[in-house]
Amino acid sequence: MRAFVITGPGRSEVVDVEPPQAGHGEVVVDVERAGVCGTDMEILRGDMAYTASGDAAYPMRIGHEWSGTVSAVGEGVDPSWLGRRVTGDTMLGCGHCVRCVNGRQHLCVDRYEIGIRRGWPGALAEQLPVPAKALFALPDEVDPTLGAMVEPGGNALRAVRAAEPAPGKTVLVMGPGTIGLLAAMFARYKGADVHVLGVTPESLKFARDLGFDNAWTRDELPATPYDAIIDASNARELPAFALDRVEPGGRVVCIGISGEPSFVDTRQAVLKDVSLVGILSASGGLGETIEAYASGSVDPRPLVAGVVGLDQAADVLAGRLRGTAPKFHIDPRG
Repeated sequence: MRAFVITGPGRSEVVDVEPPQAGHGEVVVDVERAGVCGTDMEILRGDMAYTASGDAAYPMRIGHEWSGTVSAVGEGVDPSWLGRRVTGDTMLGCGHCVRCVNGRQHLCVDRYEIGIRRGWPGALAEQLPVPAKALFALPDEVDPTLGAMVEPGGNALRAVRAAEPAPGKTVLVMGPGTIGLLAAMFARYKGADVHVLGVTPESLKFARDLGFDNAWTRDELPATPYDAIIDASNARELPAFALDRVEPGGRVVCIGISGEPSFVDTRQAVLKDVSLVGILSASGGLGETIEAYASGSVDPRPLVAGVVGLDQAADVLAGRLRGTAPKFHIDPRG
């Protein structure tokens, strides 16, 4: 089968590889859509943290945002999975440690991450092996594009849960990329008054076109404190800015990661009695994300600029192919 492989920093190719076999407890998925995200771009550039720590090594087959159809099941797997449309969790814990047993497999020290960590092959390929325990069935209302947006949506939803939005509360989302705009959508769905902080006129116009009229640059941002602030940016100075601007007793949620350490004054967090929360992964948010997409309460399809084939994946990852929306999807069979 054809697969997109990153062979080293700045180097990639589409090659023929052996198709996966469904091992014990696993299925094989025929991939219909796979999303490209900032982590994938970091892997191509060579500055992703896991490559420095040794948790990942080239060559790498990326792709952790995906949807498809189960085409084979392994020993110990319910055969009713065959033919079902699915997506799945990226984080594959060992299943035995205290963290896994307590439902925190995304923090398992021995975890695999599909397309990212410890060599588990990703979804920028015609087929993908997945443990059955990581699968989530997709209803008919969730098309392949929505299915491949479940993983980023689950990340955003978990950030919004941590912000504890509610009718009458104001939430500022910093960074109008895919995760930030998804967080804004989920916060609006939860009833909050949502504001968006961005940098470029184009990104702010796009946010306004999605119905977020309160989209600002830092210089334009109203002086009113916010009940919660979600940092979905990669700007090292914004976590400290969030502490400045959050209402005392409010919540600051960090889901974006800067390339350099961010510095915050913990005295300010203490004296303002602020809850500061970090979010890693979509684990625990996938089911509710699917429900929100199926009901139409949240529709992320406007965030997808287009769908291209494997042969154009390198152009997407290198930023040579750009669209009016922040996300591109790959159709490995297209």
